[in-house]
Amino acid sequence: MTFDSIRHPRKGGVPRGLSQTAPVLFSYGFRPFFLAAAIWAVVAMLLWLLSLGGAIAVATDYGPAYWHAHEMLFGYSSAVLAGFLLTAVPNWTGRLPVSGWPLFFLFCIWVAGRLVFLVPGVIGAEAAAVVDSLFLPVLLAICVREVVAGRKWKDLKVIGGLVALSLGNILFHLQVVLGGDPDLAIRLAVSAYVALVTIIGGRIIPSFTRNWINKSGRTDFPASYSQLDTIAISVGISALAAWVLLSAGPVVATLATAAFLLHLMRLTRWRGWTTLSEHLITILHIAYLFVPLGFLGIAFAALGLLSPMAALHVLTVGTIASMMLAVMTRATRGHTGRVLTASRTTTAVYAAIVLAALLRPAADLLPDHAQTLYAASGLAWLAAFGLYLLEYGPMLAMVRRKMV
Repeated sequence: MTFDSIRHPRKGGVPRGLSQTAPVLFSYGFRPFFLAAAIWAVVAMLLWLLSLGGAIAVATDYGPAYWHAHEMLFGYSSAVLAGFLLTAVPNWTGRLPVSGWPLFFLFCIWVAGRLVFLVPGVIGAEAAAVVDSLFLPVLLAICVREVVAGRKWKDLKVIGGLVALSLGNILFHLQVVLGGDPDLAIRLAVSAYVALVTIIGGRIIPSFTRNWINKSGRTDFPASYSQLDTIAISVGISALAAWVLLSAGPVVATLATAAFLLHLMRLTRWRGWTTLSEHLITILHIAYLFVPLGFLGIAFAALGLLSPMAALHVLTVGTIASMMLAVMTRATRGHTGRVLTASRTTTAVYAAIVLAALLRPAADLLPDHAQTLYAASGLAWLAAFGLYLLEYGPMLAMVRRKMV
């Protein structure tokens, strides 16, 4: 049988498995969530750019700037994370994936959060916050169940990232509703995503690189996991924790500088320059490059040498969005039976998101040209996700892998 063969639910449990009777869209977790994430990335960015231009007012009851920050971190990004985890965790644990009606209901929880938070005044900001806060804890419960049942204790590190995101979302709403500033919640959420990139990226980047090099008949493989990787992850998480709690200062700068050096060393050991002929692999290395660059930005901002917003956007657009698109394109191709190679459109997706990642921090460095750079970065973002939808949308919604 293939990876998408029929699975049978266990008696007395939540139905899991690759449904062949449900609509294609709800046959596997990556399908609805990757598709919805890309759509929402386009819609939310369009609304934000129109709001900046004064053409429309978005989520005025909550605050347009807060809405934008929230929807990038807990709207679009949480959907990508859900699509990835609902696909990857079954592979890690050897258990059956969530599919069919359970997947549909989980997806509806995410959609409900987007709708009520777009116009929070309809039901009240507090009620909208409650609805929006449901999704991540439910996703967390599903992943905990699978990891514990599969006895894959090493994957609890990934669960820790989900816990941080769930708490960060709740804290974000509490701080805004109570009249505070959600900066701490934003840093917590960004840190959770970056930590997940350092943990999961350390698995998939050298693995995919090794597989591709081996297929090419070469032997210049990336370095295997070593103590350096463990130290880099530990120091990176320590730097992120200091950044969340202290925001700035010499402690943050010192830890972030150490994390910058360690993660740069880690990346070079994966030999990304050997993959330039296959952009589906190269983009993983480029996206991870924004991890050390992000730590360097945190260090500079902690010493007052760089705008905190510039440092933040190196991580959000550079690390998080670039890595998410890298994973979305590869996973979509792989799980719909496509050849694992980047098309011209896919390469354009990568170029656009990297351009957005470079332009957005530049807006904070060049205030006289900020509005132009905001618009250019936003347009590059729209191009990246728009092109993803153009090429991968039909695969996600209509292409079901054949049973053999």
